[in-house]
Amino acid sequence: MGFVPPEVMQQELNLFWQNIFTFVSWGIVIVMLIIAVRMGRAQRTAFYLFAILAACVGAFAEPLYDVAFDLWFYDVHEGEPGAMLSHFTAFGIVQPWWSHSGYVILYATACLYAGRRMFEGRMTPQLLFIIWGAEIFASCVFEGIGTGVGVYEYFGPYVLRLWNYPFVIGVLEGTQTIIFTVMAVHLWRRLPSTVGLLGLFVLFPVTMLGGNFGLGWPIIIALHLSPAEFSMGLVWAGTLISIALCAIAVYGLTKFLPQPVSVAR
Repeated sequence: MGFVPPEVMQQELNLFWQNIFTFVSWGIVIVMLIIAVRMGRAQRTAFYLFAILAACVGAFAEPLYDVAFDLWFYDVHEGEPGAMLSHFTAFGIVQPWWSHSGYVILYATACLYAGRRMFEGRMTPQLLFIIWGAEIFASCVFEGIGTGVGVYEYFGPYVLRLWNYPFVIGVLEGTQTIIFTVMAVHLWRRLPSTVGLLGLFVLFPVTMLGGNFGLGWPIIIALHLSPAEFSMGLVWAGTLISIALCAIAVYGLTKFLPQPVSVAR
């Protein structure tokens, strides 16, 4: 595989849903920023704000993800009135503004609602698995809508699709979120100063790309085998192996959860 089919490139962008994704998602991000600032002031930390900003900046790496996982953002009328609301193009894939807000919503929210509990050592393995499931569900809802209403698509020969959304992608994204959150909290505990927390801007792309590529390589390779070697059986195998690797990774993270410490409230 490895190329974008012409019928995918010519798919009509649903401008109504593009506007929904753009303005509603950025509205949610504004609310998240307000919450992050208020929590940060109360707890005297830049952790929450920097986690959001790190995810937002990290979205500039999205084209690497798009190439690996066969993702295409629709933009039939680029350069004409009513075209995609975009800001740059890489690997021939036009990037929408809402990709940044989407990153914040999908990948930084767990830092807001679970970060402090982890920091204080009050996160249990059972609760971490529940959060993992919640993040997978959130990814399936967010991206299931986007791929189902004509905004973008995963065009590869995926199996286990929910509507038009490959379930394996949701599992990978949920796992990536857990990896980033746990590692971010470890950084917070070890380098709690504002300068130290700038490391989140490095940590996010490392966990985002490392998590998706490191756990998703079986499905990535299966999708992009040469025509002579490609088979749907290998896609199934790659899908199930990647999902299994994600479960193993989350189980491993339960062994790295921060231990309880005395925290001034």
